[in-house]
Amino acid sequence: MKQLATSLAMIAMISFAGAAHGGEVQVAVAANFAAPMQQLAADFARETGHKAVLASGATGKFYAQIRNGAPFEVLLSADDDTPAKLEAEGQVVKGSRFTYAVGRLVLWSNKAGYVDATGNVLKTGTYQHLAIANPKTAPYGAAAVAALDRLGLRASVQSRIVQGENIAQAWQFASTGNAELGFVAQSQVWRDGSFTSGSGWIVPANLHDPIRQDAALLTRGSNNPAAQALLHYLKTDKAKAVIRSFGYEV
Repeated sequence: MKQLATSLAMIAMISFAGAAHGGEVQVAVAANFAAPMQQLAADFARETGHKAVLASGATGKFYAQIRNGAPFEVLLSADDDTPAKLEAEGQVVKGSRFTYAVGRLVLWSNKAGYVDATGNVLKTGTYQHLAIANPKTAPYGAAAVAALDRLGLRASVQSRIVQGENIAQAWQFASTGNAELGFVAQSQVWRDGSFTSGSGWIVPANLHDPIRQDAALLTRGSNNPAAQALLHYLKTDKAKAVIRSFGYEV
């Protein structure tokens, strides 16, 4: 028994030492994935001892920053085009890209019962403001514009659109009531199978191109074990369960 206790103590000391000497990885996170990534980063730290330092924002802005030498080592994009483009430009380790989530667009209001089950409020509602993310830099903004085009509503709602820099700001406009409606990421208003507040319509996937969100190991992080460990962790069943709980497909 004494020998067993000594062995267990040694194992615990080794595990603690490994965690204490964990590495650090700088991660650029698409704004729509900020909340799930905070939870994933905490789980990742507990399980590996590595720390993920997160910065969230618009994917288009991250693209420009990475090209200009920003110290990011992992990119969690809101699309699949940006990581592919960065790989073609030598900024991403070849073969490291993969889709970590498929996002869903939601028309949402902070008012319960305001958004109907088919999104007809876009045509009939007396709203003054409709928030969307910048379609030039935010894939969810581009998806919102595509949905409005396919519904034939873009011209009629154009004067009501208020544009956020990214999907986080679009959600902020809607959540504070400054915009009665907003096209937001499902992950911002959804947990474990239902809306966390207000009312919403999950926009049918055929109204916009699929929002495939790719992860990539940036060349700056190619020799960082913590960066490689994070990308591996995102592929685990435990991480996928967290991602699903926020309304993504994996």
